[in-house]
Amino acid sequence: MQPGAPMPSNAPPEVGIEATGAVLTAGLGLLKRWALPVMVPALVGLAVLPAAAEERPPFPPTRDVAVTYRVNERGAKDAAREIEGLGRRARVIRLDLADVASIEALPGAARTAIGGVDAWINNAGADVLTGPAVSLPVVDRLDLLMRVDLRGTVLASWQAAELMTSQDSGGVIINMSWDHVLMGLAGIEAQLFAAVKGGVLAFSKSLARTVAPRIRVNVLAPGWIETAHGNEVDETVRRQIEATTPLARWGTPDDVASAAVYLASPAASFVTGQTMLVGGGVVM
Repeated sequence: MQPGAPMPSNAPPEVGIEATGAVLTAGLGLLKRWALPVMVPALVGLAVLPAAAEERPPFPPTRDVAVTYRVNERGAKDAAREIEGLGRRARVIRLDLADVASIEALPGAARTAIGGVDAWINNAGADVLTGPAVSLPVVDRLDLLMRVDLRGTVLASWQAAELMTSQDSGGVIINMSWDHVLMGLAGIEAQLFAAVKGGVLAFSKSLARTVAPRIRVNVLAPGWIETAHGNEVDETVRRQIEATTPLARWGTPDDVASAAVYLASPAASFVTGQTMLVGGGVVM
């Protein structure tokens, strides 16, 4: 499904992630270093790893990668092994985006592991659709989403900006929102996600004005995206989504990863404060 997006009411729940992990990659020729708080093992986040590590023209290759996680150490190590399989060096760091101390320690850990961060992507996402949190009262689910998705993104962005300000090269921050915050979607889950992901979008615009010109800040807003469990969605729901999508298909994690690589690259050097929708045209 899409990062931070509610499931259709008649679709089976996606296996979710309670909080987040992160990915930091160093030595990307166009970026030198890359940081990505992601949902591990959410495929949208993990897809950015090989996208950043592969030598995809016109982008030079990444050399060093540091992958962070909260609870899913195995998923982070699997991602690191995938990067190592591309001939790059990988490191694993623990991070909890709901914990202020953990966030504040990340820049130092990044410096130790890879020397700094030139691109940082926040994809914080608390799971309130599956697992223990699904049975929480709605106010508790809102509090969890606010703490991880919104507060975690804000705090991590501040840390990234502080780190990048101290670097000669500045840097790039990319925050993850949701395309439907611009259009709306019925349902209590949609209201919860719209509140936090809409906050991420608005915050990012103000941050972009604050840290320019040394640092660029943009937003990725994915739509309906396939994950490993996307094939479990009710076929009727799947067809309905495809029928209402101008490009007539679900998005893939690679679609989001490619957009992230673009926004972090010199090709987007004159792009800041913008929101890139990766949703096949559902929201225009």
